[in-house]
Amino acid sequence: MKNKLFGTRTGLYASEIILGAASFGTRSGHGTDPEDARKILAAYADAGGNFIDIADRYQFGEAEEIVGEFINHQRGNFIICTKYTQSSEASPAIGNFGNHRKAMRQAVEASLKRLKTDYIDIYMPHFDDGVTPLEEIVRGFEDLVHSGKVLYTGLTNFPAWKAAAIASSTSLTAIQIEYNLLQRTPDRELIPMATKFGLGTMMYSPLAGGLLTGKYRKGETGRITLGANSEYQENELTKSIIDQLFVIAAELDITPGQVAFAWVLSKDAFPIVGARTINHIIDGLKAGQIQLSPEHIDRLNQLSAVTLGYPHDLLATVQK
Repeated sequence: MKNKLFGTRTGLYASEIILGAASFGTRSGHGTDPEDARKILAAYADAGGNFIDIADRYQFGEAEEIVGEFINHQRGNFIICTKYTQSSEASPAIGNFGNHRKAMRQAVEASLKRLKTDYIDIYMPHFDDGVTPLEEIVRGFEDLVHSGKVLYTGLTNFPAWKAAAIASSTSLTAIQIEYNLLQRTPDRELIPMATKFGLGTMMYSPLAGGLLTGKYRKGETGRITLGANSEYQENELTKSIIDQLFVIAAELDITPGQVAFAWVLSKDAFPIVGARTINHIIDGLKAGQIQLSPEHIDRLNQLSAVTLGYPHDLLATVQK
């Protein structure tokens, strides 16, 4: 597996494909049983992968526990990104929820125990709670970095202006965003902001909850049928994009999902493969070996492009 520098604010080399461990465990009522999760982790590590994405909320802490057991005697070989905000509790008390320093402190201590480690490589709020002042998040980050419990900091699901404000006042390292052929709105602000500040950009849902694999056309189940990513539906535009994925897949003798994943890889970011089964990780790793032609990428770029909106559309006309 290829490795590359994680942004320009670090000297950290990371696997270009991140393993997403959100489904590891079954405490939520569905997911990947621990034995199968360990097989997925082993397959990823055997392929040279070193970057695992997790959160305290995933499977109410069980996902972190499974990852912690796996890395226990090889901690230094892995980059662990974990997140807080929602708590690992099914119904957290109001004081344990959000991005404030109390929630941050409690969450990081609990994650360290579950992960069986004394430090977290990259730590992030899971989303903007709309309440916590940005200055409070910055102070909390600084405390964790100074204590040595966290090496790098990042943000997940934050508006670009808030991420820019934090990146301007502290050594922010990363952002995590949703990005795929059906979700390209980050092209407007988030991706240019990340480029400006040199942030490592992690992209989740590269296959749009499995929709871009074409499997739902065959009646198969997945994240969408299980209730997640319900915003993804096959409308006219979606249908044309999936149809094109099938065309390119036939040209290259690969799968539509591998084409969609390879397209995200072409954006020079770090896509997250959310592996629920061993076949998911094998398929994702194969996608990392695919080189789409410039013509293939351009075809998909044009078909999936979003309008940048004001003021970008206006500026595109007056700056010529």
